Amino acid sequence: MLIWCVLIEPRWIAHREMYASLPNTKPLGLKVVLTSDWHFTKRPLWRVMTTERALKIVQEINATKPDIILIAGDLIAEEEQIPELAATVEDEIALILGQLKAPRGVFAVLGNHDNWYDHQKMKRALEKQGITVLENQAQLLANSELWIAGVGDESTNHANMQTTMQLVPNNAPALVLMHDPGSLANVADDAQFNALFFAGHTHGGQVYLPWIGALVVPYAAPKEWAYGWVKHHENLMYVTSGLGVSILPIRFNMRPEWVLFNIESTF
Repeated sequence: MLIWCVLIEPRWIAHREMYASLPNTKPLGLKVVLTSDWHFTKRPLWRVMTTERALKIVQEINATKPDIILIAGDLIAEEEQIPELAATVEDEIALILGQLKAPRGVFAVLGNHDNWYDHQKMKRALEKQGITVLENQAQLLANSELWIAGVGDESTNHANMQTTMQLVPNNAPALVLMHDPGSLANVADDAQFNALFFAGHTHGGQVYLPWIGALVVPYAAPKEWAYGWVKHHENLMYVTSGLGVSILPIRFNMRPEWVLFNIESTF
């Protein structure tokens, strides 16, 4: 069991494919990839997200030819690591993730680990590689009616869901990216958006027991929001298990993943 939880499952990455829809929207036919919680590290026992493994994941994602790629934060695991491919840790991470290719754009939000490391350094490094970092911001996707919004991290007091959603025109279709799924709890009870929400942060608990669920869900999100589809006041959110590990280098019954969403419109 120990060998499985430490050496096998954390490295057994799932590529999942799902279908989702945005109502009252012109035909989309978009392929959107969601990734989160890469947690790059060079610690010997924690070496789940090595540069080699990350580059392989990047190649696998690119092979699906997504239109949009979303990165839901927590790119770094710890500060004290010596980069191999660039002058700084943040530049190395950005160099690898900058190889993700999507014609409609690669968008990211920062997570608590990124903010604990250095918010501005990480943001600048990603943007230098062509990744758009959104923090309580929204922008209209070029040549479309679709908005991409990004909410800052909840646990480091960077989140403002209300401000973010006010930037999206009423009833406009939107993809809303956040790190902590708990941010969705901040929408008003009667607020309904023509949007799909995406989050990471929880790692699905890393340990997910039958009949019990996730043992731990960090910070603000309810335990029931640890993984998968969540419905809150008619607003739909997908919470990914992410790709790396944190605190302890273990996973049980909660494989790391990246997800390809085929997003259509419904009338």
